[in-house]
Amino acid sequence: MRILLAEDDEKLNETLVYGLTQAGFVVDACFDGEDALFYGEQNIYDVILLDRMLPCMQGTDVLAALRQKGIATPVILITALGTLSDKVEGLDLGADDYLVKPFAQEELFARIRCVTRRPRRIMDEESLSLSDILWFPTECRLTGPSGSCTLSKREAALLEAFLKSGGATLPRNLLLLKVWGPDSDVEEGNLDNYIHFLRRRLKTVGSILNIKTVRGVGYSMANNS
Repeated sequence: MRILLAEDDEKLNETLVYGLTQAGFVVDACFDGEDALFYGEQNIYDVILLDRMLPCMQGTDVLAALRQKGIATPVILITALGTLSDKVEGLDLGADDYLVKPFAQEELFARIRCVTRRPRRIMDEESLSLSDILWFPTECRLTGPSGSCTLSKREAALLEAFLKSGGATLPRNLLLLKVWGPDSDVEEGNLDNYIHFLRRRLKTVGSILNIKTVRGVGYSMANNS
């Protein structure tokens, strides 16, 4: 699961990145509202953790701009402003949840699980499934008819992109964003390598699923035929 964290307190930012990474999340972090909007517009995140008070552009303005662009990524507003009117304003702008500082990381993780298992999302707290495979994100473990195996973080990000696609063909540039993030200068050949690795993983667990090449576009995941 890829998370965007926008928090201008450097120490808190660093602490949250460490905790989220240790919990198995892939995190892109920024420190001001303009960067938060730029990253959020890429529409590659499962959750956005958005500080309400940010330099350059307020978190509430970032949230409003994302919703106006039709980006429905779940947003958790993080702020020291905990009055009822502050919460109502944030929720009315399109936030999915509101977390008041200071907070325990366990509460943050619980709120992330909550917003990502709501009906509009296909991920639940424990696993994802498609055809004859079951994916356990927190364990990075893939199971199928012939057994199970663990995946690297990039393999995991790639698999989750396909599992969430609803069978759609995913363009190469979108997969590069989802797996390596918007700031990466990764070569496109790396994507082909990881597609190859993931195909081998599917074979290892005996799945009938395969990643099909759609020439000139990208890749899709479907049953072998």
